[in-house]
Amino acid sequence: MYEGQWVNDKAQGNGIYTHQDGSKYEGEWQDDKQHGHGVDIWPDGAKYVGDYRAGRKNGEGKFSWADGSHYEGQFENNDIHGKGVYQWGDGRRFDGSWVKNRMHGSGTFLWMDGRSYQGQYQSDQKHGSGIFKWPDGRQYDGQWMGGKQHGVGTYSTKEGEKRTGEWEDGKRIRWTDGEANGTLNNDSGNAQTNSTDY
Repeated sequence: MYEGQWVNDKAQGNGIYTHQDGSKYEGEWQDDKQHGHGVDIWPDGAKYVGDYRAGRKNGEGKFSWADGSHYEGQFENNDIHGKGVYQWGDGRRFDGSWVKNRMHGSGTFLWMDGRSYQGQYQSDQKHGSGIFKWPDGRQYDGQWMGGKQHGVGTYSTKEGEKRTGEWEDGKRIRWTDGEANGTLNNDSGNAQTNSTDY
């Protein structure tokens, strides 16, 4: 059911459309389509506030889900696409580039336990070059593939010792710059992340 302004028997201007399932859009219309700024609310508690173009989410907006997750940033053709910040209900947070609802490009991912990753993503996985930091001060700065350390990287201990090595599928294969010293003898330098953790 639509209540609002009409032009030539089409929704045009400001109006409210309520669907049979209880979802509702309130905002601007053009030629019977959501166009301009508006608010969409769904029965499960999800909500979108932002820009529309020709009936689709396009431009800047904020989408909030019932589980407490929310995204604020750019949309294109109803997809999260461009620059934006996504925060999960459990507190994880990504600030960076998106392509068709996936983290893709450069960005920063923060975990509630103090871990962080700053670097490149491809299809929701760490891929390319990036820096992973542990809460205790350790750090890995190097290459990633498919969400895991893969290639050459530099590992730093919390005491500031640094070593360069090679990683494969998330595991260090070898140090490449001589003998290890101090705490590095027993430290793998593996990030221990998985695909669901990002």
